[in-house]
Amino acid sequence: MRSFVLSLATLLAFAGTGFAQTNTGASTAPKVKTAATATTKTATTKKKTAAPTKSANVQKAAAQQKKTPPTTQQQKMRAARYGGFAPAAAALAAPVPTPDLDLSSPRSLSLVNFNTKEELTVTYWSNGAYHRSALDQLNQFLRDSRDSGTTEMDPLLFDVLWHTARISGYGGQVEVLSAFRSPESNAWLASVSRGVARDSQHINGNAMDIRFPGVPVFRIRQAARSLNMGGVGFYPRSGFVHIDTGPVRYW
Repeated sequence: MRSFVLSLATLLAFAGTGFAQTNTGASTAPKVKTAATATTKTATTKKKTAAPTKSANVQKAAAQQKKTPPTTQQQKMRAARYGGFAPAAAALAAPVPTPDLDLSSPRSLSLVNFNTKEELTVTYWSNGAYHRSALDQLNQFLRDSRDSGTTEMDPLLFDVLWHTARISGYGGQVEVLSAFRSPESNAWLASVSRGVARDSQHINGNAMDIRFPGVPVFRIRQAARSLNMGGVGFYPRSGFVHIDTGPVRYW
């Protein structure tokens, strides 16, 4: 009996030791795992929240740059290109309204030939009719300055010029840079300048290159275009506008 009791006591002692070792291992492992998991989750959360913040800042800065207005220097350069007047982008794209035209007043032109320095002031239309003598004077005045060739200029061209000046609010002397060109003269110009068309309307006697001293070329162009009576060419760097009575077109 005593031997049985000793054996039972020894067995219970070994069982208690094993139970204690098992519980110690189980309680320690979760603490280490929980700490590591918390650290990993915190780091991941920080990384995930940092990236969107940087992206948002970059997008905001880019949006601000797009909205930044042009500098004063850019505005000055733009103004110089348009003859001292810098039109807004909306004004460039907006359709030109058709003006009310004066169809009854006598029509007079005061011209100066930029090449020959000749001057002419003439009333070419009144009482519903063109005056033959005045048209002859204009034909001679607007001759080819290179070979003195002349042609019958289109009277409608004078109306385009007269109405353009009226719409622009200009009543002074018109500078004529070029009017009629003989085919030979035009061919030579086209060979030395990319801005001259080989089939130019100047050959037909229905085109003029003009300036209104003191009036921005942009305003002259807008006035000529509003008539819808032919072609209008815009040359802001050279400071003049081309008008003709050919097909309606703009460049």
